[in-house]
Amino acid sequence: MTDNASKSPAANGQGQAMWGGRFSAKPAELMQAINVSIGFDKRLWAQDLAGSRAHARMLISQGVIASSDGEEILEGLAKIEDELATGTFPFRDEYEDIHMNIEARLRELIGPTAGRLHTARSRNDQVAVDFRLWVRDAADRSAAQLVELQKALLAQAETYADALMPGFTHLQPAQPVTFGHHLMAYVEMFGRDASRFRDARARMNECPLGAAALAGSPFPIDRHQTAASLGFDRPTANSLDSVSSRDFALEALSAASITATHLSRLAEEIVLWTTPMFGFIKLTDAFTTGSSIMPQKKNPDAAELIRAKVGRILGSLTTLTVVMKGLPLAYSKDMQEDKVPTFEAFDALELSLLAMAGMIADLTPNTEKMAAAAGAGFSTATDLADWLVRELNMPFRDAHHVTGSAVKAAETKGVDLSDLSLGEFQAIEPRITDGVYAVLTPAASAASRMSYGGTAPAQVRAQIARWKETLA
Repeated sequence: MTDNASKSPAANGQGQAMWGGRFSAKPAELMQAINVSIGFDKRLWAQDLAGSRAHARMLISQGVIASSDGEEILEGLAKIEDELATGTFPFRDEYEDIHMNIEARLRELIGPTAGRLHTARSRNDQVAVDFRLWVRDAADRSAAQLVELQKALLAQAETYADALMPGFTHLQPAQPVTFGHHLMAYVEMFGRDASRFRDARARMNECPLGAAALAGSPFPIDRHQTAASLGFDRPTANSLDSVSSRDFALEALSAASITATHLSRLAEEIVLWTTPMFGFIKLTDAFTTGSSIMPQKKNPDAAELIRAKVGRILGSLTTLTVVMKGLPLAYSKDMQEDKVPTFEAFDALELSLLAMAGMIADLTPNTEKMAAAAGAGFSTATDLADWLVRELNMPFRDAHHVTGSAVKAAETKGVDLSDLSLGEFQAIEPRITDGVYAVLTPAASAASRMSYGGTAPAQVRAQIARWKETLA
């Protein structure tokens, strides 16, 4: 997938190399081995056919090739599409890449007329448009799969909008929240992830076809026509940039890496929550596996594998960044290495998104165990401090100190804050009244957090309603 200066011996169907006029000898076998890309870029066949059709129709409409030749080319491409769709297309390594494989097959089907298809086109702009189309499709799929994951989270959040659980900082009990509120945090994260893919799509939606090798074409081509026919907003505005840039793939991989990081965080929580020590949720056999030696084990392997996928996806971003970092304009063969990491990253992301949506729909929370844990670790201490501020007009820092003394007293006795007697509270701060007990339960704590975006069930339901309307 390069310009005409560094190709393997791709034969044209008549025993001649398609780019071989300049060369009198075949490359070494090792050169062929390192140069060939059909093993992975065959995935671009649909995009390559789409680009070729758009290019052929434009050449016809501009009078660059005769209508009869153009129609013969289009008919040949239709036959090739049938072969590719049915798995009968004869892929051959000697033709190096998907572009040459299709061009060689077209020549076998329709003869020398096939050679007119490459008029005003280079493999440089051909692969640039193919790859951009593929990445655009991948971004669309990722955004759609994120919406499905959000819907799965919304369904569970709505069911358990009132279910108490501990909220953590530093993985230590902090304040009571609801399970619905916790899940809605991921709805927000995945919403931003989807928007990143949509933003990346908008920026990449320019068509490089017609830039040719690097300088444009002397033929009277209409790049706006080919851009429109392929669903692009406009043609790219600089021919050098058109064939040498892969920032559209880097941006998509960046979005994929952030998404994978969010998936990994949720996966980690699922792993923790399914342990007997937490016991917050259960997964069915559909998303767990057993042990070869320990019959009691039920392992959340799907979550663990999702947690690991971020390494593969982030590694792909790093790989392509390093490939591109030192390349002079315009095209260099290094850029053949752009596809494998991108394909692998989006394969991993798609599988992870689908598996996570399945796990979220599959899980069942243990609401009793979560509620019992919601009050652990003096999680209502902040509610006591807030009560002192509201009821006694105490500066918060003073209230913080009084509350710390109350926590120390309760800890010494081995009881919760709500188990301290009024006398014990008043020994710390004489103005405390029995009204303090109303704020010392996890349910009261969660219900009081009525600020916008807070964990109060009413606020959680409001956010659920907002997201359901947005996703609808």
